Amino acid sequence: MTSALFQPIQLRGLALENRVMVSPMCQYSAVDGCMTDWHFAHLGMLANSGAALLCFEMTDVEPVGRITPGCSGLYSDANEAALRRIVEFCRAHGQAKLALQLGHAGRKASTAAPWDARKALRPDEGGWQPVAPSAIPMSDGEPVPRALTRGEIKALVAKFADSVRRADRIGFDALELHAAHGYLVHEFLSPLSNRREDEYGGSLANRMRFPLEVVAAMRAAWPGHKPLGVRVSCTDWVEGGWDLEQTVALARELKKLGCDWIDCSSGGLMKNQAIPVAPGYQVAFAERIRKDAGIATVAIGMITGARQAENIIAEGKADLVALARGFLWDPRWGWHAAVELGAAPRIPAQYLRARPAGRTDRERPPSTVER
Repeated sequence: MTSALFQPIQLRGLALENRVMVSPMCQYSAVDGCMTDWHFAHLGMLANSGAALLCFEMTDVEPVGRITPGCSGLYSDANEAALRRIVEFCRAHGQAKLALQLGHAGRKASTAAPWDARKALRPDEGGWQPVAPSAIPMSDGEPVPRALTRGEIKALVAKFADSVRRADRIGFDALELHAAHGYLVHEFLSPLSNRREDEYGGSLANRMRFPLEVVAAMRAAWPGHKPLGVRVSCTDWVEGGWDLEQTVALARELKKLGCDWIDCSSGGLMKNQAIPVAPGYQVAFAERIRKDAGIATVAIGMITGARQAENIIAEGKADLVALARGFLWDPRWGWHAAVELGAAPRIPAQYLRARPAGRTDRERPPSTVER
């Protein structure tokens, strides 16, 4: 059997040995934007998970762009130095290629960690006033963000480009812009959160202006041989909001700017969203965008089984699949999926003895000694 999931794929100059990606997962464990020892344990484990691409968590381009005070940033020399240590560790001991997701939380910033009910933080609790396209809270009782000025929007585009240059110095293989889940870039796209009356609001072209300016600046600052993707919410799941038709239009424009993949998620903008959650419920978005925009897509969302992932790739619904919670529950998901689908996992020599008895798909290297 030849597994479609374990076939290689080329994204610009980046060769991936399979179609499995570890989705970025916020850990809320940074200090002043700097990754900590927790990230050595978390990311070091996932670098040997069997996934070809490991994407580091949403990392913010300025302090007020953090979701929580514990979120990762890449806006200072200290942030860069801390992140470099994690990358070097994963390179030395892992096999996955490394990507970084850059973002800005917008009006969803200044909250406590999820395990503390994600409550809004007041300034006396270490919080700050969030910023957004318009001074519109997510719902009644939520903090009202401050609307960004034109000058601040231009400055933010430059901050994204500066974080990209830092990521290149660190040595990441790929980048992804977070334009989903109700964070700042998504807030500009949706008419539910963007009520601006200038060139950044109103028409679809105007609402796409800031996201496209960010991607253009990121692409210009990122080496031409390295791929750049964008995670989008394909629908707000709210009447009158952002939807799949607008997402296809955005994807076409992103492709013109040199975007290499669309990571197809949904929701996160409004509290009254009605999401029909079920296994693979977002895969149709990836299939539609892949077909109509002619760009590679990543399918995400309740993809848990090896054969489920295999079918998504084999049937041409997406070019890669990405898992988050699946890898937290089973940090060797990639190995186990390969075995189930008849492919040979790349197992570190130190772990070869853990293979089930009778397996002959990967011979023990001569240097490995049983103890």
